[in-house]
Amino acid sequence: MTTTQLPSTPARAPLPWRLRPAARWINLTNLGALLVALFVALPLYWLVATSFKGGNEIATAHLVPHQPTLSNYSDAFSSYGFATYIENSAIVAVATTAIVLSLGTLAGYALGRLAVRGRTGIMVALLMISLFPTVALVAPLYMLMRDIGWLNSYQGLILAYTALTLPFAIWILRNYFLAIPKEMEEVAWMDGASPLRTVWSVILPQARPGLFTAGVFTFVAAWTEFLVALSLDSADRYRTIPVGIALFGGQYTTPYGTIFAASAVAMLPIALLVLIFRKAVVSGLTAGAVKG
Repeated sequence: MTTTQLPSTPARAPLPWRLRPAARWINLTNLGALLVALFVALPLYWLVATSFKGGNEIATAHLVPHQPTLSNYSDAFSSYGFATYIENSAIVAVATTAIVLSLGTLAGYALGRLAVRGRTGIMVALLMISLFPTVALVAPLYMLMRDIGWLNSYQGLILAYTALTLPFAIWILRNYFLAIPKEMEEVAWMDGASPLRTVWSVILPQARPGLFTAGVFTFVAAWTEFLVALSLDSADRYRTIPVGIALFGGQYTTPYGTIFAASAVAMLPIALLVLIFRKAVVSGLTAGAVKG
């Protein structure tokens, strides 16, 4: 019996050791990620770099300021009262986040873990509300706040932002609660724990990534919102950062350097939140996408 031996294909010569890292990293995925990173990072770098330029250098295209100065930052705080806008935004954003997380946790737990009649209809209504354009709600919100006397106040903005961000927070938290094993609740119920005690002692420790995700999204939405804040607060005492920056300057002058400096300062809390809670946010979004 004769056997036929197939011709062997010549082995490919290995790449030189100098080219192996480049061949591993140069592919479409990494190139796409690099382009996206540059697309996001270049405007941010230009914002920060321009905030350190003087008045005569702002109009130039220098990537690095030739004569860096802090005068734009000092003008933002001394001439335009930027510290007041930071305080107002912090009060409104922190209060809104606390209220949304409190209400969203209870509502998300009820819609995700308890037998609620009409749960599907409620979730569809929440989704429709969260997708509703903000510009269509400005007029009703203005008339409501005017009738109850909450124009030019913290509580008016907090109530409006809570109504706008709560549906999305409920969706995030409800989907995360669905990923928690049901057996943990059953053990707590067998020990005599009430539903509220179960949420506080059993569910919340397991749902921290979801809470961080909803909290970060709510804080960023309240911190950066412009249209509602412009409509409800006309007094300078209660203006938030986006409205205050938009009103920098006068009728014939636009202080671009001061605007860039104030925008860089306003961007700092968001950057810190993303850096600190990035793993929790990714985990919360992933858990919400797996089940529910």
